[in-house]
Amino acid sequence: MLTPAILATVTASDMVNLMLPAIGAEFGASEAELAWVVTGFLLMFSVGIPLYGRVSDRVSLRRLFAFALLAYAAGSLVCAISPNLAVLVTGRIVTGVGAAAIPVLSVIAVTTLLPPERRGAGIGVVSAGAGVGTAAGPALGGGIGEALGWHALFWITLVVSLVLLFPALRVLPDETPQGSGRLDLPGGALLGLGAGLALFGMTRAQVAGFTDPMSWSSLVVAIAALVLFGVRTVRIDQPFVPPSLFANPVYRTGVLVAFLVMAVNLGGLVFVPLLLVEVNGLAPGRGALVMIPAGVVTALLSPWIGRLAGRFGTRVPVLYGLGVMGLFSLFLSSFTGGSSVIFAGAGILGLSIGFMLVMTTIIGAAASELPPERIGAGLGILQGAQFLGAGAGPAVFGVLVSARKQSGSDAVNPLYSGHSGSAYSDVFLAMAVVVALTLVVASRMRPTAGSGAGPKAGEAPVPAPARETNNAP
Repeated sequence: MLTPAILATVTASDMVNLMLPAIGAEFGASEAELAWVVTGFLLMFSVGIPLYGRVSDRVSLRRLFAFALLAYAAGSLVCAISPNLAVLVTGRIVTGVGAAAIPVLSVIAVTTLLPPERRGAGIGVVSAGAGVGTAAGPALGGGIGEALGWHALFWITLVVSLVLLFPALRVLPDETPQGSGRLDLPGGALLGLGAGLALFGMTRAQVAGFTDPMSWSSLVVAIAALVLFGVRTVRIDQPFVPPSLFANPVYRTGVLVAFLVMAVNLGGLVFVPLLLVEVNGLAPGRGALVMIPAGVVTALLSPWIGRLAGRFGTRVPVLYGLGVMGLFSLFLSSFTGGSSVIFAGAGILGLSIGFMLVMTTIIGAAASELPPERIGAGLGILQGAQFLGAGAGPAVFGVLVSARKQSGSDAVNPLYSGHSGSAYSDVFLAMAVVVALTLVVASRMRPTAGSGAGPKAGEAPVPAPARETNNAP
């Protein structure tokens, strides 16, 4: 039940992108106005993830999941019947409110409901849904939208969310977690404001550049909100995000690595289809089809990747995954200048496999390192950082692509032999550099006994989570 839910929500986040021109033609909207169809969803997504994670320490998984699916269904209905752009954007915002809960609650459900020896495989299966959804979203959206119209996309998500509601009510436990103390709502509001404005500023920069007043002013206010959030965190007794979370070096490093690898992964998922459209001359729908093999293969490999992390610990799988991402980023930079799409497909396949190896391992490690009463808050922050990276990557790399196109100079990579597309070669090379820097960060992670390992020498045994049941998600 969890995997279809996360597959549907992640697919929905990207499926509408290729239909924006058709929506703009129907409503007479400009490109800047159309951007809110995507930005409104992503804003709620980035704001909601840490909030749901924190609230899950106090409210049962069944109630939160049911609320999320109902909000998702309501937003989909509004989008499907929207008579103008304003109503469509409103529907996307409501959809984002529900969709934000699905990834973080799915991981929390796996880590609290499954025994430690099955946790790695469970996280791998859930991660497979996210991987397939990210890769398949543009292709499905383009194909269904062209055949049935863009309204059909939202009717489909409405039906899917309602169908998933019944197994969620039946399978997920309704036990109230043993959260203690009051919930720091002002701190949560500052964190949500900072995360949301940061994502908005970076998304806006993809369209208008970082010199656009809305781009840089949003980022400035986001930084101010996050600074105030940090000040509040160290000054009150029960902050929204307990500082003790970051005392753990594995978790602290994992948050930074999650942000960076998501930036690189989304950079590949965005710019490989653009390369195929602009350089190889493919239609947008066909350009997105190259992502399908990556989604299928990662779905098949994800459970095995989860078990691998449980066997070898944290550090080794993360370093190997980063090595694979770096090699295939360099591969994309070197060999995607020809007329064949095979190299682009192979490159994004390797990049996706490396990403899944890194993220599945990090999520499993975080779940093992965090105390049971902090799992919701910790995983919410971890996945919030991941999706902020999803906004930062395309924005920053997009500025590089625009600058390189304007310069018209040859590719920096001497292995690139294409006559066009040098800007894309440079952005893939920049992605390889980011991965190399991430390798340096990740190399400082201390080895652990793996996901679900017992207490380390000298430590008291960790009590079982309060939500532990015999039900499997």
